[in-house]
Amino acid sequence: MSKTLLVVSGGIEAVPGILKAKEMGLHVVVSDYNPEAPGFRYADDRIIASTYDVQETVAAAEKYHKNIRPLDGVICVASDVPLTVASVAEKLGLPGLSIETAKLAGDKLAMKDQLVREGIPVPWYKPVMSIQELDKVCRVKGFPLIIKPVDSRGARGVLLLDRDIDLQWAFNTAQQNSPTARVMAEEFISGPQISTEAVMVNGIGYNLGFSDRNYEYLERFRPHIIENGGTQPSILSESMQKDIADLAIKAGKALGVVNGIVKGDMVYGPDGPMVIEIATRLSGGYFSTDQIPLHTGVDMLKAAIKLALGEGIKPQELEKKGNRAVAIRYLFPAPGRVVSISGLETARKQEGIVRAEIVVKIGDIITTPCNSNDTAGYVIAVADRHEDAVSRCVKAVNSINVETEKLV
Repeated sequence: MSKTLLVVSGGIEAVPGILKAKEMGLHVVVSDYNPEAPGFRYADDRIIASTYDVQETVAAAEKYHKNIRPLDGVICVASDVPLTVASVAEKLGLPGLSIETAKLAGDKLAMKDQLVREGIPVPWYKPVMSIQELDKVCRVKGFPLIIKPVDSRGARGVLLLDRDIDLQWAFNTAQQNSPTARVMAEEFISGPQISTEAVMVNGIGYNLGFSDRNYEYLERFRPHIIENGGTQPSILSESMQKDIADLAIKAGKALGVVNGIVKGDMVYGPDGPMVIEIATRLSGGYFSTDQIPLHTGVDMLKAAIKLALGEGIKPQELEKKGNRAVAIRYLFPAPGRVVSISGLETARKQEGIVRAEIVVKIGDIITTPCNSNDTAGYVIAVADRHEDAVSRCVKAVNSINVETEKLV
């Protein structure tokens, strides 16, 4: 009998992971609270359970494991639910992260406390329990500052504070986006920001993803911090890239990752590289599923699935086989009701375009972006050179027209 893998989340970005598992000959079970989740279309079996409800998913997985078919591994793809995955793994005796590591990854204060204990450089940070504390922090530290929920995801509630901002509104926004109503302030570090992604095998890190994050719209969407994609290979020097990648792997080890994925949100400031955040899962934004394989030639999904099943990985499987330039950019139409969509097929036919998608439909309401999910679509382009990948991507984005009308 083939091995069985549980994929926690049936969202659209999990589909490449589900298809990869099927390609590997696995029996794939997908869990999601939404009966219409896209991933169910490709699953052998389904479990209806909220990915964020740890106990519900654990109970449903245990029932499936005992009564239907034994599970051999559990994983999440482009979904920030490492604690759910770790809890299923612990309950069923499967390979995976420890509960402690998963909890550290899901709590930014606990994460940074642990990194500081291990000597990992991070921006200055402090929990803020009230508007009065936030006001005091701003007077002592000055501007700009970052305020964010301690335990949210997708940049929800993350704001850039300056002298003109309404601190009460900022505090309330961050707090409302925290499941535990906890807020923290953080120093804003000026410098290039980088997304990294590494595979950890028996405590050894193999960094595969290294993308220059694009914040060209920082002023346009301020105080919300909205990323407009990224590009590989990086324009940073080789020595800077090595320092950043090595630090991200070191941070993953400090959180307790031995076998698994370490995703780093990094910044290279005046004092060198720092860790903004570490995630212990495969990234979203088609970074792990598309961009990294396109850039490196390494099948990162296959490696992650093998780790989830407790299978060995040879170092040569993680050796980079290419250096193709890859860029992703997003669509940000004017706020309003969508009245027409055009140009998608034209964009898809352009040179170097590997993915172009629209995620809104006519009648949907477009609002000013507040987090990383507030986009109308995206384009991924490849080329031999960094600048050509970017220009192809931008050209394709500009070929797509999502027309809106202002709301009355």
